[in-house]
Amino acid sequence: MLQSMTGQGQAQSTGELGTVSVELRTVNNRGLKLAARLGDQFSRLEPRVDAVVRKHLTRGTVNLNVRWQRAGLASAYSINAAALTAYYRSLSELQANLEHAAPIDLSQLAGLPGVIQECDDQAVDQDSLWGLLEPVLVSALENLNQMRAAEGASMLKSLQADHAEIAKHLESICLLAPRIVDNYRDRLESRIVELLSSRGLEIAQVDVLKELQVFADRTDISEEITRLQSHLQIFNETVASEQASGRRLDFVIQEMFRETNTIGSKANDAEIALHVVDMKCAIERMRELIQNIE
Repeated sequence: MLQSMTGQGQAQSTGELGTVSVELRTVNNRGLKLAARLGDQFSRLEPRVDAVVRKHLTRGTVNLNVRWQRAGLASAYSINAAALTAYYRSLSELQANLEHAAPIDLSQLAGLPGVIQECDDQAVDQDSLWGLLEPVLVSALENLNQMRAAEGASMLKSLQADHAEIAKHLESICLLAPRIVDNYRDRLESRIVELLSSRGLEIAQVDVLKELQVFADRTDISEEITRLQSHLQIFNETVASEQASGRRLDFVIQEMFRETNTIGSKANDAEIALHVVDMKCAIERMRELIQNIE
């Protein structure tokens, strides 16, 4: 089942320790990269958070934001007056050397490290915090994956349409391929007859056959057609798989383009060239979508 790498998921829960909310946003990435904003209270839990995220996701840049509205907030924290004073003095000294400096906002200073401290008698152990955070995190990840799966289903329809278009053009090429040598022979014989008759000369038929053999070998696209048919089959099997398949599909698409390009360059036929152009356009559309598949 295909799944997009972009999406978002949210979850929230309220208990005895307060209300915790988790917000996830993901974008494309060749690997899995977690950018977590957990706050001071949950910072020590980042290894556990990372492990849970990796169980649910395999690719993409994950932006994770955790908010905790603690019960009894007023009694849980205190202001470190020494730290706040030190910040204020440093900014005041800097402000004295600046023209048109804005007034110092104490509410903004409160957000600096060390100003707001958790009261020792209100501290919550890490296991209790994890018990609060983990189910909310899992729920947010499940919501994220539901959105990514829905987008993946939409992408699959588009990929299947382009796949069918490529297969249709390839079928036409299979019908056109046998006539390449015949058309070349007709053109060759016509030109030779016209040229030699004007000079009263003749050419042995065996020489024409040798030239045709060389041309046939040079323009033979049967192997490329067979490999492209195989790649199309592998593509179908991959998108039907339950495993994450973005990297595999990316490789298959590269091989499909390679074989299609070779068919166009070897066939030496205008009608086949038109089919190849349409196939390349479809493959490029597929490539762009696959860049966003997990």
